[in-house]
Amino acid sequence: MADIAVKGARVAYEDAARRARVLSGFRLRDKAFHWLTFSAALAVLLILGGVIASLVNGSVPAFRAFGLGFLVTNVWNPVTGHYGALAAVYGTLVTSFIAMMVAVPIGLGVAIFLTELCPDVLRRPIGTAIELLAGVPSIIYGIWGLFVFAPFLQQYVQPGLIDIFAKIPILNALFAGPPYGIGLLTAGLILAIMVLPFVSAVSRDVFETVPPLLKEAGYGMGFTTWEVIRYIVIPYTRVGVLGSVMLGLGRALGETMAVTFVIGNADVIPRSLLAPGTTISAAIANEFTEAVDELYTSSLIELGLILFVITFIVLAISRLMLMRLEKQGG
Repeated sequence: MADIAVKGARVAYEDAARRARVLSGFRLRDKAFHWLTFSAALAVLLILGGVIASLVNGSVPAFRAFGLGFLVTNVWNPVTGHYGALAAVYGTLVTSFIAMMVAVPIGLGVAIFLTELCPDVLRRPIGTAIELLAGVPSIIYGIWGLFVFAPFLQQYVQPGLIDIFAKIPILNALFAGPPYGIGLLTAGLILAIMVLPFVSAVSRDVFETVPPLLKEAGYGMGFTTWEVIRYIVIPYTRVGVLGSVMLGLGRALGETMAVTFVIGNADVIPRSLLAPGTTISAAIANEFTEAVDELYTSSLIELGLILFVITFIVLAISRLMLMRLEKQGG
């Protein structure tokens, strides 16, 4: 009996020791995973901090030379060494605004069609075709815009816009001048095409999360399809829709090559949307290799810092809006 008791105690001890080793292994792996993920998050912050520090450090000579006047000065003259960011900031904001005004309604319309109205046979081909637009390199958009889209606008669209708005105050100034083909409007429309798949794809995925029971309840109460979309689908997914819009806006603000091809690259603030202009990213792409002195290079780096700040402000505003919408939705 004593041998049996000793043997049983030994088995119990070995079993407890085995379980302790297993639990210890679990704890070690859990700690390793914790530190791995923490290191990844910390690396992102360090990289971001390094980018900010590099931009700030590179902008110091330009900031010392021009101060805050760099933001409100409409001059860019490498010969005399006078630089101002106002024209580039203006072009960046205007082209992004045009892009969002065009892409958001179309993108939401496409998403609504694919989730609520499109036949099942066409849903996947149309959705895939739209998503493929996001995979086209930006330089291809730029080449297509310069050699196909801009001549089309110059010959068929811009003359009509000039004639239509010729007698309407304010609009006659926005759509005035010779039809160059290239310019702010062309750049904005190219950006709209590039932003469209982001808005459409994200919105479609968000719309598909609406519980069918909610929509069926709406139809059961006599709602039309438009009323179901307006009173059920959009309110239920408003946070995700806003996120898709902000994602597209972030892409529009930072786009470089496509805009560089079609905006005209003129360092001025044009009165007309049909006239050439420039953006921050286009100015940096065009002139960075030509910057031979410290002040010229520093001015371009400060343009990059301004674009970073604009993007950060847009993301911060979108985050605040999302928090407010989530609070309103409970």
